[in-house]
Amino acid sequence: MRPPAVATGFEVAFWFLDRAQSDGEYLQPQKLQRLLFLAQAYFGVLQGGAKLMPATFVATEDGPIEPTLFKAFARGRPAVDVGPVDEVPRHILDSVWRQFGAHSPDHLTKIVKRHAPYLDALSVGPGAEITFEAMVDFYATDGLSRKKGTGAAASLGAATATGLPAAEKVLRPKVLRNHSGKPVSATRWMPKRAD
Repeated sequence: MRPPAVATGFEVAFWFLDRAQSDGEYLQPQKLQRLLFLAQAYFGVLQGGAKLMPATFVATEDGPIEPTLFKAFARGRPAVDVGPVDEVPRHILDSVWRQFGAHSPDHLTKIVKRHAPYLDALSVGPGAEITFEAMVDFYATDGLSRKKGTGAAASLGAATATGLPAAEKVLRPKVLRNHSGKPVSATRWMPKRAD
């Protein structure tokens, strides 16, 4: 397994807090926890099973949390030195923020509490670990579409049933600039598979 993209979960938490502040928003602790959970899951899907941060999420009655970060932020932003977030994780964090940042903590909690990784861990008992593998498997495009069958119609049904879009829908295309400096959208081209 590859090392996580960032050294600690503090880099990711501070990134979300700073982003919320730059957007003129106060980021509530429960919303921060849901964003951390979703960022870890979607990063794992988009990066072939690599972890965004060295974090362990547990299921509580209030929803999934990362207990170390939850305790560290209990009295506000802790005085911790953090390193920079590289380009790829920053792009994925930005995509997660743009997709979910406008939602309320209650809305995000209600959605995530219906998902199998959380429900399976909670069935073991409050405080049980939500495995990273279960998160990646569930939030993978194939995992979402498997919940309601196959095909395009099933993918739409899966997004509605789970309340979340597939990872490819979350990831925003990178904005590049042309020779005159005008922004242009670009997505990675992948050849179609010959069967």
